[in-house]
Amino acid sequence: MARSLEPLIVGRVIGDVLDSFNPTIKMTITFNNKLVCNGHELYPSAISARPKVEVHGGDLRTFFTLVMTDPDVPGPSDPYLREHLHWIVTDIPGTTDTTFGRELVSYEIPRPNIGIHRFVFVLFKQKRRSSVSQPTARDHFNTRDFAQENELEQPVAAVFFNAQRETAARRR
Repeated sequence: MARSLEPLIVGRVIGDVLDSFNPTIKMTITFNNKLVCNGHELYPSAISARPKVEVHGGDLRTFFTLVMTDPDVPGPSDPYLREHLHWIVTDIPGTTDTTFGRELVSYEIPRPNIGIHRFVFVLFKQKRRSSVSQPTARDHFNTRDFAQENELEQPVAAVFFNAQRETAARRR
């Protein structure tokens, strides 16, 4: 699974959001049945509804936490609000999807204003169920600190996509 880290390194997700890790679980993310692949661009109009996130691994006694952030707020050239938190779902049993988990922070529709933004999904294995605390704010969120504060293990999967402001002409 080392090859699955390459796009995360090239896209600077490793470094800006996460330290290097060993992916051990497969995670699939779909917006309206459109599969999210590392580095692909999605239009904001296509990501307005919360995605379906499936965990392909573990078992029903293993629990995971999903974090979605934007490390490029307000713009990629000066991300002084890095990271902006878009979604957290905890207590997701292995081999299921986010609908079986507990939404700790509700899904916020990505609305990039300046430049191309990366939106990062990170899946962490939990040590036990109901052990994750709600963060205090969406702005200046730090995925590494959140994982450490909640005693989450190393990430087991990560996927990111790009999005930029959608002009009226692009929506036609």
